[in-house]
Amino acid sequence: MSPSDVCIAAIAFARDDQEDALIRRALQRLSAIGFPIVVADGGSSPALVDALARLPRVTLVKPPTRGLVPQVKAALATAAALDTPFVLYTESDKAEFFERHLAAFLSRAPSDNDVGVSVAARSEASFATFPPLQRYCEHAIAHLTAEVTHVAGDYSYGPFLMHRALLDEMRDVPDDLGWGWRHFMFAAAALRGRRVAHVVGDYDCPIDQRHEGEHERMHRLRQLSQSVEGLVLALQRLRAGGSSA
Repeated sequence: MSPSDVCIAAIAFARDDQEDALIRRALQRLSAIGFPIVVADGGSSPALVDALARLPRVTLVKPPTRGLVPQVKAALATAAALDTPFVLYTESDKAEFFERHLAAFLSRAPSDNDVGVSVAARSEASFATFPPLQRYCEHAIAHLTAEVTHVAGDYSYGPFLMHRALLDEMRDVPDDLGWGWRHFMFAAAALRGRRVAHVVGDYDCPIDQRHEGEHERMHRLRQLSQSVEGLVLALQRLRAGGSSA
């Protein structure tokens, strides 16, 4: 896909100096590739916000309220105005993905008009590099998501392309759905009759993220709960013939 086919919607929130440095590096690399980028920042330091606003091809937006879903909504709403056929959603800390895999991912992702989402999916070997409880939770939600989409694969690595026809589905997603918004969108794509695709790659866990402490374990359990809630919401709204918009 060319820069005219895709814009990028990213979320950013640096809670400490390490995350600040990673986000700077990742978005500097991303801005150099040539795609228009929308970044919704969730409360990073003024210094980081200023640095991101000065990056080439980056539009920085401030969500109206705090929280993950308001960030995503703000980024996607601004990206929609750019009128590209596809929007790539990503968290802003995926430096290794931007540096090593983004070009191949975009070249391999289908661009047919029936595509709903194309998900960056980890190979089995790459999936094995992630911490044990994270693997357990993400394997469980992958199985449950496949029950709805009828497409098996990894759904939890992060970046995914979505057709702009799906962007309105986010409008009335509850702000407290958290990470469940992703699996809501995957289910929405399938339930709207659009194709769900996976682009498998060796997206290894960064070395410094392979430790799994109590905080990380709680985070993974919370993500699993929210992701299940996203699937349930999609089934309730869309299978019943309603709309999330």
